[in-house]
Amino acid sequence: MKNEVRDFYQMVAVWSLILIGFGLTQCTKSSPVSWTIPNFQKADSVNPILTAGQNIFHCPVLNQNIKWDNKDVFNPAAVVRDGKIWLVFRAEDTIGRYNGTSRIGLAVSHDGLHFTKEQEPVFYPANDSMKIYEWEGGVEDPRVVETEEGQYLMTYTAYDGHTARLCIALSGDLHNWKKMGTVLQGKYKNRWSKSGAVVARREGSRIIATKINGKHWMYFGDTNLFLASSPDLLHWTVLEENNQWKPVLAPRAKMFDSRLVESGPYALLTEKGIVLIYNGMNLNEGGDASLPAGAYCGGQALFDATDPSKLLDRLNNYFIKPDKPYEITGQINQVCFIEGLVWFNNQWLLYYGTADSRIAVAVADGK
Repeated sequence: MKNEVRDFYQMVAVWSLILIGFGLTQCTKSSPVSWTIPNFQKADSVNPILTAGQNIFHCPVLNQNIKWDNKDVFNPAAVVRDGKIWLVFRAEDTIGRYNGTSRIGLAVSHDGLHFTKEQEPVFYPANDSMKIYEWEGGVEDPRVVETEEGQYLMTYTAYDGHTARLCIALSGDLHNWKKMGTVLQGKYKNRWSKSGAVVARREGSRIIATKINGKHWMYFGDTNLFLASSPDLLHWTVLEENNQWKPVLAPRAKMFDSRLVESGPYALLTEKGIVLIYNGMNLNEGGDASLPAGAYCGGQALFDATDPSKLLDRLNNYFIKPDKPYEITGQINQVCFIEGLVWFNNQWLLYYGTADSRIAVAVADGK
């Protein structure tokens, strides 16, 4: 989620239990459906798992040392590599005009719960061809999948202070990234495109970008979600109808996602179809009356495995919502924003930004 959200910004019974040695809180509201990833539990005893720091970095644009992560850390992607979990997370300083400049850092864990943050960011605005799009808002909200060749593909938001553009970068090791430019070109290059979740499959702990009907697919945007296809993960064509972007997922009146929908980590191809975990924002008026105005909660939707534009099913209710102090109060209040999901030790670990200020994790077992 962006902290520059435009024009706006039932308590559920909560029960506690002990699972695999640490405390968790149930975060589902509705009964699980067969195609969903159900029963995520917040890891209460360790959350939040990552917070702001005082790490020093020499910014090539400012040509000075700055504390690049001293304001907030949030909205992480997650990858399993070499038997460890790596968080590719967004961090903000206190210098940039737009609530700080965002850069992308890296943290590593052996158990998925306790992380060590690297001292310098691995991806940031620089004096390069992308500076015009990235400065001085920064680079935001990464999502990461692997390619068939074993590279990492990151979609991210470049924010210049006015327009949030969806961009792509590639890496062989998560540390060194090559910027590949904006996803949208031509007449759409300067259109607000925001964020993107690539369709991928799971092979063990790897999440691999996968073709359907000879093409890669990506759900992108915010407010509505749209769809783009690509032969090579670099050159993308937007699905259109009557010369307009065709929405494939839209907000719903009087529900938790009444204001906007935005993609989560990636879109997971399963035997039931394409499972898209997404973020929904509640309207001030006309939304879910049991939720605070502006609350961000997580939903799940199912698309056809052979036609990624065809919506088959969708949960009526959120499966995770802000109900912890670190989720309720922060840079932006009332936010659980999902961007990282990995399969690790026979369970799903879901990483999310809390109140645009910290990072937390929820766990679902392999069943």
